[in-house]
Amino acid sequence: MTETRNVPVRDDPDGPDSALPAIELSGVVKEYHAHGETVMAVRGIDVTIGQGEFFSLLGPSGCGKTTTMRMIAGFEELTEGSVFLHGKDVSDVPANKRDVNMVFQSYALFPHMSVFENVAFGLRRKGTPKDEVKKRVGEILEIVDLTGREKRRPREMSGGQQQRVALARALVNRPRALLLDEPLGALDLKLRQQMQVELKRIQREVGITFVYVTHDQGEALTMSDRIAVMNDGSIEQLGAPRDIYERPATKFVAGFIGTSNLLTGEVGEVTGEHAIISYGEDERIMVPLGTGASASTGDRLELTVRPEKIEIGTDRPGDENGSRVRATVSEVVYLGTSTNYHVTTASGDDVTVFLQNATNADDIAVRGDVVWLSWEPRHSYAIGTSDATTTVGAP
Repeated sequence: MTETRNVPVRDDPDGPDSALPAIELSGVVKEYHAHGETVMAVRGIDVTIGQGEFFSLLGPSGCGKTTTMRMIAGFEELTEGSVFLHGKDVSDVPANKRDVNMVFQSYALFPHMSVFENVAFGLRRKGTPKDEVKKRVGEILEIVDLTGREKRRPREMSGGQQQRVALARALVNRPRALLLDEPLGALDLKLRQQMQVELKRIQREVGITFVYVTHDQGEALTMSDRIAVMNDGSIEQLGAPRDIYERPATKFVAGFIGTSNLLTGEVGEVTGEHAIISYGEDERIMVPLGTGASASTGDRLELTVRPEKIEIGTDRPGDENGSRVRATVSEVVYLGTSTNYHVTTASGDDVTVFLQNATNADDIAVRGDVVWLSWEPRHSYAIGTSDATTTVGAP
């Protein structure tokens, strides 16, 4: 790197200030130059990750999440900005000198070595005494539930077990943070879901900061304490899984996290607490106004409501204080635990409804039926665009 860094002095992470973040990114930018063009992979990210936190970078392919992780690890050079690990600027520190370990999707185990030797490899290279190696390998194998399999070779193990070996090898060195780049991507669905629960359990037991890269929203929602949703090199929203799912800040987040219905309408009336969109004859959508937010008559709002929040029926809803919209059923899909209704409103919006199959009742409606959709006002949430700085919605 040719630039001279001007960064603030940080407290000694080994000193009395135990509140230092595990990882901090300050104004981090990554540019690539090829064929006379500049590609911005990461666009000025600022984020703080707490000690012992399970933090996920979530987004589609090419959004910059892996590049961000590689800059934390030291495998990619920063164009601008700084990376701090426990208060120390490590922006110019090589990867092998940073107190972090990384786990990849490919596992990268040594096929000729036993489980014990794979896990002990890093400790032996550091010259750790033999008794200490045996003790620490035994402890970490117990945590990842591989006790009794020390003598097996990787080829004799399932994909999930190999992934646990890779985790044990990374954790046995006791790094201050563990970086995981889509480590479950090679597993089948059922095993991947099992490993999500196991990863969270392991992270809680060892108490180490985990930074997890994934494009799978289910993985991020299942395991994370906080999620940074990335798009085109920027963080669109940062928050707890529930907040991101229930209150998406932008249209991109609403569409990327789970299934979301996006509706657009004009505000016909504003009460003290709600903007009311007149959606058609005897139809309306009520959108809560959050603290500091406002809407005026004639404003056009884009809003989202989740499929599981909507009730569907052939009779007009009786609740005069809720949202209600008429629609025509275009498709009915039975999925065992739920039935999904795909409907189209009179204004042309496509809406999906998830109805839990709690009883053995017949389908509420079939294709071609006219139905009513209804939901509580608090489940409507107005959203902004990717470059919006404020949104209208519940706080």
